[in-house]
Amino acid sequence: MKRLIVNADDFGKTEACNQAIIRAHDQGILTSCSLMVSGEACEQAVELARSRPRLAVGLHLVLICGKSALPSTEIPDLVDAEGNFSNDSFTAGVKYYFSKTAREQLRQEIWSQVARFAATGLPFSHVDGHLHMHMHPAAFPILVEAAAHYGCRRVRLPREPLMATLRLRKRNLAMKLVWWSVFHLLSRHSRKLLAEKQFSVVENVYGLLESGAMTEDFWLGLLPQLTAETNEIYSHPELISLDPKSDNHLGEAELAALLSARVRAMLDQHQLRLITYADLDGV
Repeated sequence: MKRLIVNADDFGKTEACNQAIIRAHDQGILTSCSLMVSGEACEQAVELARSRPRLAVGLHLVLICGKSALPSTEIPDLVDAEGNFSNDSFTAGVKYYFSKTAREQLRQEIWSQVARFAATGLPFSHVDGHLHMHMHPAAFPILVEAAAHYGCRRVRLPREPLMATLRLRKRNLAMKLVWWSVFHLLSRHSRKLLAEKQFSVVENVYGLLESGAMTEDFWLGLLPQLTAETNEIYSHPELISLDPKSDNHLGEAELAALLSARVRAMLDQHQLRLITYADLDGV
């Protein structure tokens, strides 16, 4: 039987994200989520998770498009005076790679976020990153070191079979090819380090190429194509009615997919067993 982790990113970002994720877990197929420890609704998210021991929670590392855990005075090369990271992933990525000062501050911030997650007392399911910036060559080794220090040896590698997505949707083809190539290479590069550190990973992860558009029709087309023994599908459910300022226009459609009776039936039809990251190594 093939196994599937169903994960939601951005837990703790806002109440709108929290409530959607909890509903997807309580009433739907969601098994796992990733917590932004610097999110405005982090404390609420932690309390909601504590009363749901079957909901696995990992760290959603934020190094772009979000708030830092450390004060801006401690990492001035990474954030503005209000503690906001850049919204420009290319510019930020170049700085993280070439600036020694930025890399030193990056180490402090990553360790701070990992430590803050550990301080919640929640079982440490896994680590991943907002917009997958955890895969940046300057950040990834630090994250692996910090996570292992706190007893977490499971990480998301965004390894998405390209054709599975393109068979369903070919829109934005050029962008998809670029993103797939970048993260395919980064994931290959990271495997040696993860083997040395005895980290567990999922074989195939889906959500990168249709980020923000993991709707019911896409799920129904994707599930029959899952061939690996271990898989992850992640999305960004959100109750937009609670946050009219959100730009996650399909957040409620993504939630609907996680609640869908048709999606649940297809899981059974294709003998897909729902698991969490902890199940990868028998915990």
